Parts: sequence; structure tokens; C-alpha cells
Amino acid sequence: MNRMVTITIAAALSSLAFAGVSRAESIGMNSAHGIEQTLRTFQGNDFNVEQVRNWHNLDDETTGPRSAPERSGQAIRGIQASIDSNRSLTHRLNNEGVDVRNIVNAEQAADGSLTFYVR
Repeated sequence: MNRMVTITIAAALSSLAFAGVSRAESIGMNSAHGIEQTLRTFQGNDFNVEQVRNWHNLDDETTGPRSAPERSGQAIRGIQASIDSNRSLTHRLNNEGVDVRNIVNAEQAADGSLTFYVR
């Protein structure tokens, strides 16, 4: 009985450790470095494009997304350069009528899909 309890506790602690690792990964996936890496290697077709109007007036839900923080000019250029380096993604975005120069942010969802924010 004591051995069974020890094995159960060890299994529970192991699963908590793995959950912590996956959570840590998700925290960094939308950081400047994380999203740039994702954009350079993204091969899927699962993305959508959202219009960004005004990040400075977040109290009005019709003017912009609450989930996408405003990026610095350097971060925006990094996102655009990462997209440019991925020819297949650039081609798919162009087919959707998206000019990479208008993309001001990108976020990856937990399911791996991307959202591009354009001005």
C-alpha cells in the first residue's frame, strides 16, 4: 500500500512538472523572439487577419483588439522581416490580399494558428 501511494505521488509531481514546462513555452510563444521564430518556420494555412484601428483607446471595443499589445517599431520590423524570410507564408498572405508592410503584430494561439494584425 505504501509503495502504491509513493508511485501515485511521484506520478502527480511528474505531471505537474510537465504542465509547468508547457505553460512556460506558451508564455514565451508571443514574445518578440518567440513570434519571430514561429513566423520564420510556419507552414500551415491556419491563420486569420484582423484590422487594427487604434490601440490607444482600448476602452472602446470597436477600435481595436484587447488581446494584441502594441509592438514597438523595432518589433514590428522584426515581425515583417520574419514573414519575408518565409516565402510560402508571404505567398499565402499575398494570396489573401495582405501586404506584409501593413502587418503590425502577430500572435499564435494555443492551437498553433496565427492571427495577423494589419493597419
